[in-house]
Amino acid sequence: MPAKVLINGYGSIGKRVADAVSMQDDMEVIGVTKTKPDFEARLAVEKGYKLFVAIPDKERVKLFEDAGIPVEGTVLDIIEEADIVVDGAPKKIGKQNLENIYKPHKVKAILQGGEKAKDVEDNFNALWSYNRCYGKDYVRVVSCNTTGLCRILYAINSVAEIKKARIVLVRRAADPNDDKTGPVNAITPNPVTVPSHHGPDVVSVVPEFEGKILTSAVIVPTTLMHMHTLMVEIEGNIGKDDVLEAIKKTPRIITVKAEEGFSSTAKIIEYGRDLGRLRYDINELVVWEESINVLENEIFLMQAVHQESIVIPENIDCIRAMLQMEEDNFKSIEKTNKAMGIQ
Repeated sequence: MPAKVLINGYGSIGKRVADAVSMQDDMEVIGVTKTKPDFEARLAVEKGYKLFVAIPDKERVKLFEDAGIPVEGTVLDIIEEADIVVDGAPKKIGKQNLENIYKPHKVKAILQGGEKAKDVEDNFNALWSYNRCYGKDYVRVVSCNTTGLCRILYAINSVAEIKKARIVLVRRAADPNDDKTGPVNAITPNPVTVPSHHGPDVVSVVPEFEGKILTSAVIVPTTLMHMHTLMVEIEGNIGKDDVLEAIKKTPRIITVKAEEGFSSTAKIIEYGRDLGRLRYDINELVVWEESINVLENEIFLMQAVHQESIVIPENIDCIRAMLQMEEDNFKSIEKTNKAMGIQ
């Protein structure tokens, strides 16, 4: 019988997870929730998802009814039918949902990267911590940037021991649908202190990297993707070809060449459009081949992260791990990738 998945928060992440779950043959979406009767709520119903009100309040239900958007009830009417909940709520709300809904109703739940690592039992990346999260009740899928870093560090670690990594993150200012966040005409240190939180977040997935990862970050006025510049010191000596081969062997990473027209993140997004990807999603980490270089025992490279979609396949694998549906992480990755058309 397919696993019953409830999506609590049908927004940027939630709607993508709902569609990804629907592509799998071993799980199904039993409902999605919204806090307000907006166009996303209406589209969810039109796509065939059962819609529930995220806030269990009669007045809130009436808002949907007045807007002509049919609902099946509130989150409390469906919560106990779920085998697992994927929480897609805004930052900090996921923690509140965990304490006020999921734990009292004894239902497994996946939180997103906007929540704190300490709020859950463990932190998930399919390559690094699948086995640790197997059978656990409350797990956090780490953020888009952390997911990208985990993937590339896995690739490098497969061919050389990492001594330390210095990483600069150039973060997009907002998602494309966000008309409230900036900056519009500035570059903002975020945070202005060094290191940023991204290194410790990687360590929440890969504890053996404690003391080895140092990150800093700035925000720039773009909405399409994040970009990272990595400088990774390793034990021993390997060549550029060894690094490139390791990257190409690692699931959910693709390489592109500037000489073929991939001169910017805008071109990568155009590639997603030309592939016919829904919402032009690029679930894979994207590494520029020309940026890969090895000088003595230090690896350099640049990569791009599509912030809206890179974590979506991770959520699918996390469902399988927590519900003990597949013991082998690579089998789950392969199954997810095939269903979603990921390279």
